[in-house]
Amino acid sequence: MTATVNGARVRLTDGVAPELARLLPEGICRTFRVMPYAVVDGTVLVAVADADDPITLQVVEERIDRPVQLVRHTTNEITDAIETVYPAVEGQIESSEERRGRVQMARMLTNSGLVTNDQLQMAMLEYSRTGDPLGDILVAHEAISEDVLVAALSEMYQMQRVGLSDFVPDMEIARRLPEPLAQSFQAIPVAATDDLVLLAVARPLDPEQAVAVEEALGSPFRQLLANRTELDQLIQRVHSAHYVEVSTVALLEARPEDSAHVVFTGGQKALGVCLLVAVVVCGVVWPMQTLIGVVAACSVLYLLVSFYKFQLTFRALGTHLEIDVTDQEIADLDERTLPVYTILVPLYKEAGVVRRLVQGINDLDYPRTRLDVKLLCEEDDTETIEMIRSLQLPPHFHLVVVPDALPKTKPKACNYGLQIATGDFCVIFDAEDRPDPDQLKKAYLAFQHVAGNVACVQAKLNHFNQDQNLLTAWFANEYSMHFELILPAMGAAGSPIPLGGTSNHFITSVLRELGAWDPFNVTEDADLGIRLHREGYRTAMIDSTTLEEANPNVPNWLRQRSRWIKGYFQTWLVHMRSPGALLRETGPRGFTSFNLTMANAFVLLLNPIFWGLTTLYVLTQWGFIRELFPGFVFYAASAMLFIGNFVFVYLNVAGSLQRGEFGITRTALLSPLYWGLMSWAAWKGAIQLFTNPFYWEKTEHGLDSGAH
Repeated sequence: MTATVNGARVRLTDGVAPELARLLPEGICRTFRVMPYAVVDGTVLVAVADADDPITLQVVEERIDRPVQLVRHTTNEITDAIETVYPAVEGQIESSEERRGRVQMARMLTNSGLVTNDQLQMAMLEYSRTGDPLGDILVAHEAISEDVLVAALSEMYQMQRVGLSDFVPDMEIARRLPEPLAQSFQAIPVAATDDLVLLAVARPLDPEQAVAVEEALGSPFRQLLANRTELDQLIQRVHSAHYVEVSTVALLEARPEDSAHVVFTGGQKALGVCLLVAVVVCGVVWPMQTLIGVVAACSVLYLLVSFYKFQLTFRALGTHLEIDVTDQEIADLDERTLPVYTILVPLYKEAGVVRRLVQGINDLDYPRTRLDVKLLCEEDDTETIEMIRSLQLPPHFHLVVVPDALPKTKPKACNYGLQIATGDFCVIFDAEDRPDPDQLKKAYLAFQHVAGNVACVQAKLNHFNQDQNLLTAWFANEYSMHFELILPAMGAAGSPIPLGGTSNHFITSVLRELGAWDPFNVTEDADLGIRLHREGYRTAMIDSTTLEEANPNVPNWLRQRSRWIKGYFQTWLVHMRSPGALLRETGPRGFTSFNLTMANAFVLLLNPIFWGLTTLYVLTQWGFIRELFPGFVFYAASAMLFIGNFVFVYLNVAGSLQRGEFGITRTALLSPLYWGLMSWAAWKGAIQLFTNPFYWEKTEHGLDSGAH
């Protein structure tokens, strides 16, 4: 066909002008069957299959900043032009059958008035980027409900529907399809006769899936379309006993030496008793020399920890040690290649933040149709469960109710959710988290840049309410130091990294291979980071930040911090059960780094003792205290007092400067007061290690007035 503009005749078959070849993205060209091909007197000629379609005209005009004229051409002519400009890639081109289904779906929904032109245009544009089913896109953006989509699919495929919201399953029938197939295909038997099984499915099975299902059932079956959310909830109910068992004992049974279910092993108890007896005997025979030796050992440990942190900070200060992903790389990312990404969100007594959480996840720059969001709720948390149900969320949000079983911890809930995760990658976000919108894409691209043994990408953490009071400012100082300096330096050095509690992105298959999180460790993230390293995997840092809520009141802060420190004690005890094996698997540098990192928890226990001795000596000039610090010990202790405190203050100042948080830098000068609170929490955690080692102290969220 030809177009005539001001007397000039221009034909698409003459070819596409080079300067126009990629004026429109490939996805838009293929989805809307359009191709700009010539410019006549400043007007861009665009070949279209339907020149009267207002949506196509709007899409073209919004993306070409010059006058345009739509010119009708045959589908074959346009397709040939598109193939010339964008050579087809196998597996990424819509088949004629798929296109017919998409067009039929669009017409069915618009003709019935169920979607507007604006909603259809939004869905078509997202389809042009991702290639995901049009109906799923409309449901994910809440333009239509899942029930409406199921009704449309039922009409298109001439399949019956089944409602599952009040369905009571026959467990024997429901479990005829093995759990892995039920999860993978989103299908479950709901009824059976001697020669036929009725199978509820979220979407019609393809031929290969149908063969696998029939082999597993040992019987012919008929498919019934079901609401995805209702089907998901039914599969969870049917297999919950299996999920809870695996989430609790999988690591314990597979790798008992890696589980903190036993706080102190028999060997550790024996060694501890022997050391205690030796110290007591020496104390009786050589009382002063023994006390001096203990003080000297503590002082040396204190100095080593301080120097190690200083060395890490010095290496990271003013440098960029994170894996860098540029804005251009993100812009150039072909969304058709993006994998499904699982987001695990542990929730407990947090109904008040659910709405903001959902909004935050929907604001992520990632196709909603490729998100698998698991909202993990404990069975007894009825308020949060009912809040989630009341929102009637689209099916990329999955309510996961974790049965009430001990230990009731975050890692157990995450293990439960991991079993039903469908993503190639997964990440943990806490209820109040506010990740950078492009964090999932950055993490995905980072995995493409790093070595093959990197199984985890850790984002930085900081706080959105750092200006609320002095405590939140200290918390932000500490996080800036830890995530801007310490962890990047550890990652660059290849040292074992104790992960942060959130925004750590994993390759799902590797996480499952390692047994995931230890449900008996109350700082499960730090433990998992060490286990990853021992198995030969590595963690990399990315330059993306998740903002959390800093605890603004002391009691709540103490509950959280004492749990973290108790978990550090647990982690050290677990991995030092066999020091020789740890040394072999991590090497001398990794072994030293692990012990000095974990030793920070022990240093916090020492602070009040040394502060008390110093204060008592200043007030009383007691000679006994002077005798505890002869010669070398005095210099070591003095260095500990001045260098240790200087390093702590310096690290907090440096971390805030590195992040560019100049407004709270001055609060870092008062960090020794914050260290006092940390020592309080350390003693609380140490006592709980003996009295209640697996107790998970709940941290309340939403205490900041701006948290909602």
